[in-house]
Amino acid sequence: MTDYVTHAGIEVDPALARFIETEVLAPLGRDTQSFWQGFAELLDRFVPVNRNLLQVREAFQSEIDSWHEARAGKPHDAGEYRAFLKEIGYLVPEPEPFEIGTENVDPEIAKMAGPQLVVPILNARFLLNAANARWGSLYDAFYGTDALDAPPARPGGYDEMRGAAVVAKVREFLDETIPGWDKDWDKPDSNIVKAYRGSPSDPKALLFEHNGLHIEVQIDRSHPIGKTDPLGIKDVLLEAALTTIADCEDSVAAVDAEDKLVAYRNWLGLMRGDLRETFQKGGESVTRTLAEDRSWTNGKDFTLPGRSLMFVRNVGHLMTNPAMRWQGDDIPEGIMDAVITSAIGAHDVKGLGELGNSRTGSIYIVKPKMHGPDECAFTNDLFNAVEDLLDLPRHTIKVGVMDEERRTSVNLAACIHAVKDRIVFINTGFLDRTGDEIHTSMRAGAMLRKGAMKNSAWLKAYEARNVGIGLAHGLSGRAQIGKGMWAAPDLMGQMMIEKIGHLRAGANTAWVPSPTAATLHAIHYHREDVFEIQKGLPDAAKLDELLTIPLADGANWSDDEIREELDNNCQGLLGYVVRWIDQGVGCSKVPDINDVGLMEDRATLRISSQHIANWLQHGVITEDQVMESLDRMAAKVDEQNAGDPLYEPLLENRDGPAFSAAKDLIFKGAEQPSGYTEPLLHAWRLKKKEAAG
Repeated sequence: MTDYVTHAGIEVDPALARFIETEVLAPLGRDTQSFWQGFAELLDRFVPVNRNLLQVREAFQSEIDSWHEARAGKPHDAGEYRAFLKEIGYLVPEPEPFEIGTENVDPEIAKMAGPQLVVPILNARFLLNAANARWGSLYDAFYGTDALDAPPARPGGYDEMRGAAVVAKVREFLDETIPGWDKDWDKPDSNIVKAYRGSPSDPKALLFEHNGLHIEVQIDRSHPIGKTDPLGIKDVLLEAALTTIADCEDSVAAVDAEDKLVAYRNWLGLMRGDLRETFQKGGESVTRTLAEDRSWTNGKDFTLPGRSLMFVRNVGHLMTNPAMRWQGDDIPEGIMDAVITSAIGAHDVKGLGELGNSRTGSIYIVKPKMHGPDECAFTNDLFNAVEDLLDLPRHTIKVGVMDEERRTSVNLAACIHAVKDRIVFINTGFLDRTGDEIHTSMRAGAMLRKGAMKNSAWLKAYEARNVGIGLAHGLSGRAQIGKGMWAAPDLMGQMMIEKIGHLRAGANTAWVPSPTAATLHAIHYHREDVFEIQKGLPDAAKLDELLTIPLADGANWSDDEIREELDNNCQGLLGYVVRWIDQGVGCSKVPDINDVGLMEDRATLRISSQHIANWLQHGVITEDQVMESLDRMAAKVDEQNAGDPLYEPLLENRDGPAFSAAKDLIFKGAEQPSGYTEPLLHAWRLKKKEAAG
């Protein structure tokens, strides 16, 4: 049990309180007593509203459940369904035409198009790698992945044949992107080279620009690679991860003050520029720090950022956290995140750190899992109050809206309007959006198989409407319109084929799972000019298409097909849950049922658990079949993790927290708020931590 200290009625974990007062407030010159008093007044105002919004969610769900139950056995009527949703207030009127008014937005968000990384905030090493992924070696990216169409590197050191194939591939890219790049380097009037390092006649690096992104060709004739190159080129760097989201939400397992303190301290290290991590690599101690800005000359000094522009993703409105208590209850975690991450962000705004983040004086917060315009308006009001608490100018805090819940996507224009003067991004999230699609229509009938969802009418409408509505309200050139994650970090060759589709759909950013993936995905933004594409895109898809429920009407699955679907869901669920509960790992590369490593987070878990719950609800499967599948897949997951010394086998611990959490996620899935996995995961993780002492 936590022994809290009390400030202005707020019970606070002592270590967290010390951190806030000494490491966050003191450098800002803030009086701690007035801060805590202001925080208490903010809680008094916003906690009841937060609670009421969650009750509204449940009321909508209850009415939708009843409507589907009353129509059981009748064909779906799109017009009648839309009228019902309007009648209960789930669908709101479209706002009058408007454009967003967001100002003071960094160019990486407003004017540039490029990859975006998402990284768990609890892992300092990953954070540093992601922040430093603003520049990536194209030679390394091709040499170490299957994006290069050549035989894999031979073991035992550098493979010269593969290296030659890499050089040829990169030359092909340069020729395609910057015709004439290798001519007239030493001519001062060359309009191809933007800047250089060294001297014009003997440059050490040449900087080019294309589609708003930079390419650095590095020259060193004494380097092992450069000395074999006719032009002396040792490497080619691409400007890659323009932005990175430090994630407090789906990719982490943060359930108490101990976890939140790690998150906040890492965010402070990023905002002050002094984050560092020492670790063992190759038998040696390595210390990693944030990269400095990069400099060249073009007759005068010329500098570009060396680091990705950082967002922080707060948690949504649902969860509470025992790190603080207010009026006898755990504090809403989203409110706590808003106050503390913004106070930390103020260090950057006031220029207190060694390295800067925003050059326009903005703090960038991604807000996930909001349901509709009222919840977006709540976030806007909350951020207003946080700015007042911290004496920040209005709209210093910018917001990225995750369009990943059904009521947000069907009311997206109204949601954007609610935050129109601080919005800097909208982003689709297929997995969470599918999880909410299933949960919202849980009583309507059995859903399509999970794989078939990708071709369903609602999903195509969802992806198209997100872009179309964003463009209609002036996001192009002022904010990001983003697309979701490429989840297979080992399948870079396939990513290079498929992910360019995000640009062609009008997204000026899309998520990637690693710095290497960011470097490779950057090639797509040289091949396509997204801002030009956006000008020619059609209007948003029709609302009725988005409201099409993905029911498996008339499906006649065989026993093998049902078992295959169930095993796939159970394997993915167990593989993720066992790391979350037992090891506190919120995101990692988890082998799927075919042993392909996929980046898994809570969104993946939500769709799997909700899909099984839906099939149970409608008699497609039985509880016995689920338990048989869980046992089969537990054996597989145990085998897949046999090499992990920290792993605790599932089959040997069927009564343990991990296996118990998996069962709860399925058998209690239909009753979970919006189908979210967090309440059960947090409860079982806390039990695991308590048992471990």
